[in-house]
Amino acid sequence: MVDQSRNLPAGEPYRFRIEGMDCGGCERKVEAALGRLEGIEAVSASSVTGSVRIHPQQHTAPSHETIERTLNELGYQLADNDETDDADASPAPWWRTAKGRLVLVTGGLLALALVLRWVWPTLGNWPFVAATLVGLVPIAQGAWGALKMRNPFTIEMLMSIAALGALAIDAAAEAAVVVLLFAVGELLEGVAASRARRSISALADLTPSTARLMEEGGTREVSAASLKPGQRVLVRPGDRVPCDGRILAGESDLDESPVNGESMPRSRAPGDDIVAGTVNLDAALEVEVTRGAEDNTIARVIRLVEEAQAAKAPVARFIDRFARYYMPAVVGLALLMAVVPPLVWSMAWSESIYRALALLLIACPCALVISTPAAIAAGLSAGARRGLLIKGGAVLEQLGKLRLIALDKTGTLTEGSPTVTDVEDWATGQGENEILRLAATLERDSSHPIAMAILTQAEQLGLTLARVSDSRALAGRGIAGQVEGRKLSLITPRHLADQVTLDDAFSARIAELEEAGKSLAVLVESERFEGERPLGLIAVRDETREDTRDGLAALSRLGVQAVMLSGDNARTAAAIGDSLGIEAYGELMPEDKAQRVRDWQAAGRGPVGKVGDGINDAPALAVAEVGIAMGGGTDVALETADAALLKNRVTGIAELIDLSRATLRNVKTNVVLALGFKAIFLVTTALGITGMWIAVMADTGATVLVTLNAMRLLGYRFSPGTAPTSQQHGTAAA
Repeated sequence: MVDQSRNLPAGEPYRFRIEGMDCGGCERKVEAALGRLEGIEAVSASSVTGSVRIHPQQHTAPSHETIERTLNELGYQLADNDETDDADASPAPWWRTAKGRLVLVTGGLLALALVLRWVWPTLGNWPFVAATLVGLVPIAQGAWGALKMRNPFTIEMLMSIAALGALAIDAAAEAAVVVLLFAVGELLEGVAASRARRSISALADLTPSTARLMEEGGTREVSAASLKPGQRVLVRPGDRVPCDGRILAGESDLDESPVNGESMPRSRAPGDDIVAGTVNLDAALEVEVTRGAEDNTIARVIRLVEEAQAAKAPVARFIDRFARYYMPAVVGLALLMAVVPPLVWSMAWSESIYRALALLLIACPCALVISTPAAIAAGLSAGARRGLLIKGGAVLEQLGKLRLIALDKTGTLTEGSPTVTDVEDWATGQGENEILRLAATLERDSSHPIAMAILTQAEQLGLTLARVSDSRALAGRGIAGQVEGRKLSLITPRHLADQVTLDDAFSARIAELEEAGKSLAVLVESERFEGERPLGLIAVRDETREDTRDGLAALSRLGVQAVMLSGDNARTAAAIGDSLGIEAYGELMPEDKAQRVRDWQAAGRGPVGKVGDGINDAPALAVAEVGIAMGGGTDVALETADAALLKNRVTGIAELIDLSRATLRNVKTNVVLALGFKAIFLVTTALGITGMWIAVMADTGATVLVTLNAMRLLGYRFSPGTAPTSQQHGTAAA
């Protein structure tokens, strides 16, 4: 247990986890309040990670107790006084959170009040008053805490004044509904933030919890987190690599797709560097640890995601920003209305106070509060019905502003698994099917991606495979065995060149296919007197999706540029990029992809969107203004991203952008309607032309209008052919 009375270590950054800090407004309140404490040099709050990082001054620092008391006054709880790993935090279900309980209690009391009014009309508004006051307690607490920190203009203060003003003019039912809607909005923000935090924990699962440490006399199992640089570990076939390291002995193919997204395994030999989270496929490896657990590739990916998500905090809500000017103006106007007329024009105090309260009621931001959420909700629903998952209004708003889209190759622009593209017979004269049949026979028991592609092609052609004997893996090179009395092997061109002199035509054909971004396997026969001779070759490649070209064309018509970022080798990336007519960059690690996005942002080519499907894309997805995950991708990509294409189609990217632009136009129309009605009736109410009931009806009418306008988005339709017209949406929204 931490001593609450002791000060933070002076000069050392310290992090706390905070319960209930789920939006941009929350961040600003926390930073403003803690930033005023003596001994704090800087404060950085993140609603995404649910934490605040404090930088105390060099010679003095506040105590834990002071920080906790300050947060409590704002309505937040200190979840843990020690710096902890956010990935280990298990969020409670929404109904067990403070915000969830408040929604359930307030909603229940409101429903009870409606029943009591119907059953017992003489009871009056007291049930609605009770429901309002119960729901208003935490809102008023937050408003009061911010006020004490010299920050009076918050959404909580606006809601408190509106609700109490409604109670004062006997509009208790309206007050209860406004308080409930506000509580529901706060709860939904908390649920979204909690899901974002859980995504980080999935990254940590990539690194195994244990490793086989090599010592004199054998090996023993130890915690992977305890590994130190210089130690040696044994990585068996099928094991996930527990550390960043360098191979000392052994040669094997490694599946690096969890880290770099590359669908094809890579051969690694002594002296090669390997990274944590990759999977050893063929042979045992002796590996020297080069980085500790706290600094390995997976740990760095986690830090990149956390930092990028924290830096990309949700956009401040429109009402919260507008309240900085709207609320003091309305409150000041209401006070003037209550005081000035009796003193200047001999108006009765009862009449002036009545007009002031009516002014507060019409100023209550019911229509304005619902104008943006109604349009956003309709846009989100329209997207969901079309397989477009968008995580919140801030994301929907930002999508329409994108000017550059960076797309992953494997699993995004391509299918994500290799297929056979070429089969060539160079020696047997029996045709391509015979080469494919012999190769498939050798690979019939293998789960290697190239083997699976060959077997799938043989199955589609209905080829009957023979029996294979003496089958053995050639670590990092291929596979060998006897088929129908013939000694055959299927090996890579690089290793073939080391043992066979190839004629110019065969070498030129190999170079041509590799230049096209294809991976090759050469079928070789070993003869007693003639040595080894190549019989033919099979080329495989991860081909582009069926709708990739249509999707890229739709983006171009929307005025959005597309580029490709890939962990695959540069030759393959360039070949795919050339065939699609877009910029392409290959051999990129996760941090390289994230840095490319940062560079484009700094160069003014953004806002930048990032589309990917793998864990390797997580840092770049988080760094970009909007991260978009393919629906068939990993859980981490789906959780880290701001939006997801559940139908797994590239054309969905353009549809997301076009839907965003249509929604933003709808939002602007709603805001104009809401503010226009308020402006008209604020004037008429102040002049005494309209009274309290007209004010209530006007506010309700404005609410109905903006809701009906928002519902038009439910009929949204997108066609790639209409993209040039949709480009005008971006002009209006930018």
